[in-house]
Amino acid sequence: MQFIIKAFVTMFTVIDPVGLVPVVLALTAGLAPQERTTVITRAIVIASIVILVFGLAGQAIFTALGVTAEAFSIAGGVLLFLVAIDMLFGRQSGTRETPREAREARTRDDVSVFPLAIPMIAGPGTITSVILLVGSTQGNPPQLVAIAVATAVTLVAAWFAMRVSLQIQKRVGTTGILVLSRVLGMLLAAVAAQFILNGIGAFIHQAAGH
Repeated sequence: MQFIIKAFVTMFTVIDPVGLVPVVLALTAGLAPQERTTVITRAIVIASIVILVFGLAGQAIFTALGVTAEAFSIAGGVLLFLVAIDMLFGRQSGTRETPREAREARTRDDVSVFPLAIPMIAGPGTITSVILLVGSTQGNPPQLVAIAVATAVTLVAAWFAMRVSLQIQKRVGTTGILVLSRVLGMLLAAVAAQFILNGIGAFIHQAAGH
């Protein structure tokens, strides 16, 4: 149960479904309701595929590159901590979309792949989180299922939040969205710190064993 909560908190905070609302409103402002739904659904499907691929092959890729689990745990924790800091200060994280990417997105007819699916939903923070979580299971089937369920629930929540983005914006407002993002940022910072501590602890234990 503890791992399920950890997996859900990590995926929910890094994807931040409610935080996607202003982005969706800006990118789909000129679309009809049916077109907006199609774009949102396509973005979720593409993001799901990207997350699945990295969840299955991420560890193998880093092993082939000679990157240890400890090193990636520390580096990934640092990256997630930077994302958390941006959330705490109410800034748009550079790991999700840069100003240049935002300008380019406004000129695109189809925003489902870029920037919605990548990098807004399946960005570096999300990919890092999935790889770190999968690596921490050491192949434990129930924990792998927990990651899959947590990711699926979060993606469904993201789809729903984007689908009713107009209603959320009217009821909660920009201030409410920023407050929630700050709370999630605090949770993500704690998770990131734990990944860093786990990596350092594992490295020290491995070095002491030698």
